[in-house]
Amino acid sequence: MSVPSSAKLPEGPRRRVGADWPFYLGLILLGGSYVALILITLLADVAFVAIETIGHGHGDAVRQVLVSEEVWYATKLSVLSSTATTVLSLWVAVPIGYLLSRFKFRGRALLDAILDIPIVLPPLVIGVSLLILFKTGGIVSAWIAERTGIELAMPVEFPYAIPGVILAQFLVAAAFAVRAMRLSFDEIPFRKEEVALTLGCTRGQAFWRVVLPEARGGLLAAATVTWARSLGEFGPVLVFAGATPKRTEVLPTSVFLQFSVGDLIGAVTISLGMVLIAVVVLVVVRVFGHRDLSGRALG
Repeated sequence: MSVPSSAKLPEGPRRRVGADWPFYLGLILLGGSYVALILITLLADVAFVAIETIGHGHGDAVRQVLVSEEVWYATKLSVLSSTATTVLSLWVAVPIGYLLSRFKFRGRALLDAILDIPIVLPPLVIGVSLLILFKTGGIVSAWIAERTGIELAMPVEFPYAIPGVILAQFLVAAAFAVRAMRLSFDEIPFRKEEVALTLGCTRGQAFWRVVLPEARGGLLAAATVTWARSLGEFGPVLVFAGATPKRTEVLPTSVFLQFSVGDLIGAVTISLGMVLIAVVVLVVVRVFGHRDLSGRALG
C-alpha cells in the first residue's frame, strides 16, 4: 500500500546525549573574556582621567589638551587623511580583489604573498622603507641629471609633509582593504556573471552592473576597516612624515608626544578622543550604511 506524499511518518523520540549549557557557557567565557578586556581597558582610561580631574584637581590639564590648537589640527588631519586613504585604498582594492577572486594566472600565489607584506611587516620597517625609497629616488634623479642634463622632480613633496601622512597610511591600510574585497567577491556566485555575459554584457558591463552592486556590503566593510586602520596608524607616519605640530601631527603621534614628555593625562585624554571618534564613525556606518538604495538591510 502506497503512502500519500503529504502523510508524515511518525518520528521516533529524539535521544539527548547531554545538556547544551556547558557548550554555551564555554562560548560565553571564552568570547566574553576578550570583550570584557576591551571594556575594562576603556573604563580604566575613563577612570584615570576622572580621578585626575576631580580627585586631584587636574581639570585644567585636561581642558588645555581639549582646547589645544595642535590637538585640534591633529584631529582634523587624522580625519581627512584617513578619509583620503580610504578612497585611494578602495580604488586599488576593488580591481586587485576582483582579479584574485575571479582569475587564475601564473604568479597569483606570489602576488597574494606580496599583498600580505604590509600586514606582516612591523610598521616601523614600512616607514623606514618609504624613506629609503625617496632617498634612492633622489640619488637616481641626481645621477640622471648629471649625465643627461634633465632634472626630474617630484610634483608633490612626500617626506615630512601631509602627502607623506596619506602615503604611509595607504601603504598599510590598502592591504586590509584588498583582503576584505577579495572575500566579498569570493562570496558572489560566478553564475550571475555568466548569465549577464550570455545576455550580451561585456566583462566590464557585467562587473559594473552585477558584481559591484552585489559587493556593496563588502565595499562598506573594506572602507570601514581601512578608515579605522588609517586613524590608528602610527609607526610609518612618525618615521616617514614626522610629527611636526600643526603640519604632520596626527592623533596617534599626539599621544606619543604627550607621553614622551611625561604628560600621561594628555596622552590618555587624546586616546579617549580617538576612541570616541572611532566609535561614532563605526556606529554611523553600522546604522546608516548597511542599507542599499531600496532600503533593504545588507547585513
